[in-house]
Amino acid sequence: MPTVVGGPLVDRLGFKRASALADLASAATVACVPVLYLAGLLTFWELLALMFVLSSINSQGDTARYGLVPALANIGAMSIERANAAERAVVRIGSLVGPLLAGVLIALVGAANVLFVDAATFSASATIVALGVPMRASRAATLEATDERGHASDLALGVPSGATGSAKVPSEARGGYFSDLLAGLRFVVTNKLILWMVLVATIGNSLDKPLIYVIAPVYAKTIYGNPESLVLMVGAFGGGALVGTLLYGVVARRLPRRLTYLSCFVAAPVVGFGTLALTPPLGVVVAAAALAGLIAGPINPLFETVVQEKTPPQMLGRTFGTLTALAYAVMPLGLILAGVVVEGVGLVPTIIGMGAIYVAVTVSMFFNPALRQMDAGT
Repeated sequence: MPTVVGGPLVDRLGFKRASALADLASAATVACVPVLYLAGLLTFWELLALMFVLSSINSQGDTARYGLVPALANIGAMSIERANAAERAVVRIGSLVGPLLAGVLIALVGAANVLFVDAATFSASATIVALGVPMRASRAATLEATDERGHASDLALGVPSGATGSAKVPSEARGGYFSDLLAGLRFVVTNKLILWMVLVATIGNSLDKPLIYVIAPVYAKTIYGNPESLVLMVGAFGGGALVGTLLYGVVARRLPRRLTYLSCFVAAPVVGFGTLALTPPLGVVVAAAALAGLIAGPINPLFETVVQEKTPPQMLGRTFGTLTALAYAVMPLGLILAGVVVEGVGLVPTIIGMGAIYVAVTVSMFFNPALRQMDAGT
């Protein structure tokens, strides 16, 4: 929900400014935790409130950075596919290295001081964006370059001609906050391509996240009897996804988008869920997790590329905010259902059922005519 309500603010502030401000606000929020703790004032409910605020702010920063990618790709003479792959690769590297680094720092300086380090990294991110991102890459430059006919200049946007087009600025974009919010929601709901893509992503999240956070821990304990196996499985998937993302950035321009997107969405769960259902030795599961990650690597950068190209630049903040909220809306329910079903019918039957639903839904998308618009030039 915070990503939805914050989308209009991101569009109005401009992507560069919104990204930097979100990081500074995140730094202040993170720093509040050790400050209150060291002062003996931190309570559990305050910690929960601060974490909610941090997550809400972070989502706005992520939305702003998604919006910056097309312009930065154009400025750097890089294809938008490769730019999105690089952005996703950086995120995946952080997900792999971050927990390890945090563990080392906690042992060296203590948990409270690690949070001060975390706050410093947010500040450093804000500084890098503020000083390193050209103003013409920001959404603010787009607003300033809009002519009296309501058309945004591709040059001012820093977006390749034809990528997003000179889309007419909706009249709602010049209204109040709520009209901006409704315009973004209306755009997503009425755009069949984007709506179906996010529905596929929502179904994927509702099955992927329970697999990682519910099924995998139970699997590691039940089948292998040790927590190290969980670390190996999750780490292998993350490493494979990183490699897959990087490879996609290299070959993306030569791949058909729709076929690649749907094939990855089908093949990754077949490998992942299928292998787990067979309960093979740990080495086989780790290898399968790495392969499933490799196959899944192109999905996120491809999704972002299509949304950026098909969305008017002046609505990217609202669009990405809405898509993020929709993609994660069903995830909590999926986590709960996975736990209930595992207890009710058992671990392996749950894995088989989840995999069957995943594959059936994604295979059916091959027959969805709206997704044909994914391919460049359509």
